[in-house]
Amino acid sequence: MEIASLIDPLNDAQRKAVTAPLENVLVLAGAGSGKTRVLTHRIAWLLKSENYSPFNILAVTFTNKAANEMRGRLESLLGFSTQNLWVGTFHGIAHRLLRIHWQEANLSENFQIMDSDDQYRTIRRIVIAMGLDEKQWSPKKIQWFINHKKDGGLRPDQIKDNGDLHQRTLVRIYQQYEEICQRSGLVDFAELMLRAHELWQTRPDILLHYQERFKHILVDEFQDTNAIQYSWITAMSKKGCLMAVGDDDQSIYGWRGAEIENMKKLEKDFAPLKIIRLEQNYRSTGNILKGANTLIANNTDRLGKNLWTDDSEGELISLYAAFNEIDEARFIVDKIREAYRENISYKDCAILYRSNAQSRVLEEALIQAGIPYRIYGGLRFFERAEIKDALCYLRLVANRDDDSAFERVINMPTRGIGDQTLSTLRNTAKEQKISLWQSANLLIQNQQLSSRALNAVQQFCDLINTIQKETRNLSLSELTEHTLRVSRLLDHYQNEKGEKGQTRVENLQELISATKQFQDESGNPEISPLSSFLATAALEAGETQSEFSSDYVQLMTLHSAKGLEFPFVFLAGLEEGLFPHQLSMEDPQKLMEERRLCYVGMTRAMKKLTITYAETRRLYGNETYHRPSRFIRELPTEVLEEVRLRTQISRPVYNAQPKNTQNNNISRIPDSSHNESGLQLGQRVNHPTFGEGIVLNYEGQGASARVQVKFGSTGAKWLVAAYAKLEPAT
Repeated sequence: MEIASLIDPLNDAQRKAVTAPLENVLVLAGAGSGKTRVLTHRIAWLLKSENYSPFNILAVTFTNKAANEMRGRLESLLGFSTQNLWVGTFHGIAHRLLRIHWQEANLSENFQIMDSDDQYRTIRRIVIAMGLDEKQWSPKKIQWFINHKKDGGLRPDQIKDNGDLHQRTLVRIYQQYEEICQRSGLVDFAELMLRAHELWQTRPDILLHYQERFKHILVDEFQDTNAIQYSWITAMSKKGCLMAVGDDDQSIYGWRGAEIENMKKLEKDFAPLKIIRLEQNYRSTGNILKGANTLIANNTDRLGKNLWTDDSEGELISLYAAFNEIDEARFIVDKIREAYRENISYKDCAILYRSNAQSRVLEEALIQAGIPYRIYGGLRFFERAEIKDALCYLRLVANRDDDSAFERVINMPTRGIGDQTLSTLRNTAKEQKISLWQSANLLIQNQQLSSRALNAVQQFCDLINTIQKETRNLSLSELTEHTLRVSRLLDHYQNEKGEKGQTRVENLQELISATKQFQDESGNPEISPLSSFLATAALEAGETQSEFSSDYVQLMTLHSAKGLEFPFVFLAGLEEGLFPHQLSMEDPQKLMEERRLCYVGMTRAMKKLTITYAETRRLYGNETYHRPSRFIRELPTEVLEEVRLRTQISRPVYNAQPKNTQNNNISRIPDSSHNESGLQLGQRVNHPTFGEGIVLNYEGQGASARVQVKFGSTGAKWLVAAYAKLEPAT
């Protein structure tokens, strides 16, 4: 590729970033501004124009999907394979590094990655073994504690308990957890980064090697980095040039450990730092961008940018005030149905919400309307029970000392090994400080189990040994297929009646297909295809999703929507206490993150954005009444249109801006909430039989008009308005 043809398609800001001098650069890339294009063209520029070798470049991103997309684009740009380039996620790069330097990192050669579920099960075993009450010592909370400490770079001996018994117990659990992982040759996700970081601290010679090798380090989504990732990248970039690409306005993962402050620290830690802003948006219309810009401007301490587009102003942002969540869902579904009648695909429509609990009513409305839908971020392939069972067999073939894998499948399918036998295995492993596999062989050798249990455990151990022996010269897919058959997993699920069993069999068959299609990109010939595949499966769990060929509406939380785009977006449930979330409303930092989340949701829309809120909502089993979200009040009036349905059904009508406030961006909605009976939604009334109630809804006209009232004694009732004898409550 010629140099001119490499940069000609870029806009001025993109070209400036791609051809930037060989120095530290921060690219503030707004939503839809082409940051992936800049990253790939920058790498191509370094190779083609600056004559660097692929050996000298490291590119880090946050998802395998993004890393694969970057590889694909690079190969298209360059015309040759990117195999020599280190392109991957933080965890993927750390894993690759630790495979090469497993001895220096104090790991076993065949260490395995444990996923979140395996980690949870291990922690739960420790809690039980310590005689702790699971209600008081939640394994989930302990899991969060351990991962949080690892993300902060802390080992158990570095955590001070300050005389706090609770903290001391957490540290003890963390310590025992580490001992089990080390003994079993297991690492969790947080451990990958912590070990890689400690490698720099304990082996400066290895650090120096990579500092001198990687002359250019490029990091995507920099606003999502946590403390350990920032420290790791900072250490490795001391002798080279860093290009950090990110958007502080899209930092929405603070609850997961991401530190937005890392972007601001760059100016100090990497001075002099050149800042380039990508502000031209290629996704959304002018009105959507104007609304998003005005909203996010309410956040303080921004690095600052303003999105713009050459596209038209487009349609106004629609705002619909629903009576309740059912009305809201019906409205959204009706709008989707209208769009479909105008030849717009269902898959072009997305419904975004703050809480997963909001999806239920939306799903019901879609089902009733016969509209296909998909919950984005549902149970993923590698997280399904049958797939995890199969992978655990494969993990044991690769590494006998994998305690989590051993415990999951020793009695799967059932082979007569009960809780008492498992307890004996665990106790022996703990006392002897050995793995469960070693414990099993020790008990067999010493005949310390009942004859029935001894025989069952012996058969299981023989099974694993036989699988390894019989598959030594087989391909990865043949090994997998043989394991599924000999372990009787396939038979087990084929015997499970109904559609569920058939689905599980199909999933296991798909696993064989996955191993056939697997391509090892580790770049390390010493790693077996099996170990490489197991690592890839663990790293991609929670990201890879099978795509359906059918047309479907996509439902997802706002957090799941980041990085995606849709022509038509419905942003549902903008109410105080729901969005912004109740737990964030009193904390200025959390409130700003909620606003960034709203900004992310708005900028997913390409052509049309519709925002909805409800006067009353039943959520988590409770009926709540919330004011419209402050985020609605923060939008400029000129980009909004109030949706008024052509119907006799009254709806809640709100003044979106409280009285006596400045910057009243939304004018008061005309008062059409009164029906012909003179009643108003939300009005308190008295009934001669049912007592006092609240007017919830009204439909029809004339003699057929009905009113819905919620009474404190008997609940909601529909009454014929002409005969209800309702009087205003005093």
